[in-house]
Amino acid sequence: MTRSYRPLGLIVAAIIVILDQLVKYVVTVPLALKSRADLGIELLPIFRLRWLENRGVSMGFFHADTETARWVLVGFTALIAAFVAVWMWREKARDDVLALGLVLGGAIGNIIDRSRLGYVIDYADLHIGEWRPFLIFNLADAAITIGVLILLARALLLREKDAKTES
Repeated sequence: MTRSYRPLGLIVAAIIVILDQLVKYVVTVPLALKSRADLGIELLPIFRLRWLENRGVSMGFFHADTETARWVLVGFTALIAAFVAVWMWREKARDDVLALGLVLGGAIGNIIDRSRLGYVIDYADLHIGEWRPFLIFNLADAAITIGVLILLARALLLREKDAKTES
């Protein structure tokens, strides 16, 4: 009998959603980041909290300027989240389930924002001087990115390992 890691993946997704929404509440209400305009709050010389209302998806693509576009984007993101959930439900490898839980939690966190507000709250500005290796992002975005990187690394490394054992 194969052990199911589904509950673990669901717990990871739930933790990501809760943490994401909690941090977004903190930057929105107690820190009132929106009212600080472009100044933000410098936490480290390379990290600042800055308010950004992201009305698009990754890297500003598919900008949703209308209500129709907003809900199309919500629907499209929900379809992707459903695909990830089904994949996670069928997945047997623990590490893949955990990575899919990160992706699912991040997607749900951003869906909540877009449904509730019409945009996703981004606040994390990682920079070295004026150079920004990333756009301003949030915890949900980070979880999605880390989850996808884990899946890619495992797929590439395991495939390479399997190819070596076959030869």
